[in-house]
Amino acid sequence: MTAEGLEALKAEIEDLESNKRAEIAAQIKTAREWGDLKENGEYHAAKEAQGHLETRIAVLRERLTTATVVEVTRGEVAGFGSTVQVEDEQTGKPLTYRLVSSREASPAQGLLSVEGPVGAALQGRRAGDVAVIQTPGGERRMKVVAVE
Repeated sequence: MTAEGLEALKAEIEDLESNKRAEIAAQIKTAREWGDLKENGEYHAAKEAQGHLETRIAVLRERLTTATVVEVTRGEVAGFGSTVQVEDEQTGKPLTYRLVSSREASPAQGLLSVEGPVGAALQGRRAGDVAVIQTPGGERRMKVVAVE
């Protein structure tokens, strides 16, 4: 993953362990005060949320211990960590993507996995090159405008 991805992972763990744990603990405390726990739906919902939270923290901590920070590729050729500006040849729409690991990927935020079809097609491309991506809807062509 990128160094930024590692920092985001650490920040998420910190938020879950401090803020979210405290929120759920307060929900459990409030629900306990409402009486009989056997028939207290709010209590059971809060305990279930606590279980989900602890599972999420464990998964993220495992990811943190196995994470490897990879040097970001800089230069004229698109690669891991590069920001690539492209133009969709079909629509003429300009798009900007950053090539990241599959765990950091968030297409809505312009973060594409280097393992996904678009990210894989963009790797190794330079400004002026055309990347051809096979999609279920047919072939999609993107012209690389710039690589940062």
